[in-house]
Amino acid sequence: MEQEYQFWNLESKWQEFWQSKGYFKAIKDETRKKHYTLVMFPYPSGKIHIGHVRNYTIGDIIARTKKMQGFNVLHPIGWDSFGLPAENAAIDNNIHPAKWTFENIDYMRSQLKKLGISYDWNRELATCTPEYYKWNQWFFLKMFEKGLVEKRMGTVNWCERCATVLANEQVEEGKCWRCNSEVEPKELSQWYFKITHYAQELLDDHALLEGNWPERVLAMQKNWIGRSVGLKINFKLEGADFPIYTTRPDTIFGVTYMAIAPEHPLVKDIIAGADHSSELSAFVESVKKESKIERTAEGMDKRGIFTGKYVEHPFTGDKIPLYIADFVLMDYGTGAIMAVPAHDERDFQFAKKYALPIKVVIEPQGQKLDPDTMTEAYVEDGFLVNSGEFDGLDNRAAMERIIDKAAGLKLGDKTVNFRLKDWLLSRQRYWGTPIPMVYCDSCGVVGVPEKDLPVILPEDV
Repeated sequence: MEQEYQFWNLESKWQEFWQSKGYFKAIKDETRKKHYTLVMFPYPSGKIHIGHVRNYTIGDIIARTKKMQGFNVLHPIGWDSFGLPAENAAIDNNIHPAKWTFENIDYMRSQLKKLGISYDWNRELATCTPEYYKWNQWFFLKMFEKGLVEKRMGTVNWCERCATVLANEQVEEGKCWRCNSEVEPKELSQWYFKITHYAQELLDDHALLEGNWPERVLAMQKNWIGRSVGLKINFKLEGADFPIYTTRPDTIFGVTYMAIAPEHPLVKDIIAGADHSSELSAFVESVKKESKIERTAEGMDKRGIFTGKYVEHPFTGDKIPLYIADFVLMDYGTGAIMAVPAHDERDFQFAKKYALPIKVVIEPQGQKLDPDTMTEAYVEDGFLVNSGEFDGLDNRAAMERIIDKAAGLKLGDKTVNFRLKDWLLSRQRYWGTPIPMVYCDSCGVVGVPEKDLPVILPEDV
């Protein structure tokens, strides 16, 4: 009798039996209900780890349970095999990324097979093969034909060492999460999927998921889409329109300073004409080293610098100092804000830091607020004061009245805004799906004919 349980012999016996009998092969069978189990494909990083084992075991339990319940189960496996890690590893090891990738796939496949998971290995795929990415390209062309893909200039996080664009989440304290190099904003021509065209539809269809999805996940999705209704209104900067977007038109008479994003297109001209241009430039460059998350995080110290310019208030004509501030982002609203320190905590802290005035325009019923003794912003509802013809109005009712006045004077109008942004898909690297577009001096950007797909990634690099 063996003193040691030689599980590998038993496992290999039954795995070979399952394979020979085709037990996990999905076949067409109209007599049974269908069930599709898909666990996210692994990236072929080299070896599987316990996270792979955990996730794929859960998927296997579901697939096997459904099979035992009589379902015709499709349980495929594949490899999410394009991407920056393969290219960087290839550079480090002086080999082609395809060689690195497929060697890893071979090894990880052998590991996954030893786990005995009920995959239909006949349907195995790798996203880096032309047979697969042909359909990526086909979808791209169809979306381009529908006007859902476009190329335009955009500010991106750029890592010089990795020579690629980084998502905001890949920038940590101003540095690349992978190589720890400094990240800088860069204007590049980029391809975008225009997912913002579906923002309202995405939001409305959350109603179809209520009761079936966790409330926490639904709330995260709604916040990600980030619908807001407000007023887009023109202030004036040196006689030219200076538009801002605000969700709090009821506080517009309490504006005591304005702020623009360091990336705002006006910043270059402001710096060029300023007596303190070197200080402005240094501030802008320092902010560019911060991630958007760092710039906007609650509790983080907010920084700014006075431009020397003043903006004219659309209703009062008051001259309002204009700052460049790190917490203002170019990709939300207009890249400029009106600041109301009496009624916004971030604006309040900034005003205290830079000794800017605080003007109360909303008070609770029967109570006076003294800006000189306030220790925090008053952010609750109340009634308007110091707001001209709108004094005494409930602030919620005043919102619509002020929007109507702005529209009547042709200063602005009611506007719906979304936090959701178009999906940038360009990467300035080799190991990825070739974008199936050609550049013609006469015709501009033109899609590759479908009959010529796939556009093959060149191998001689």
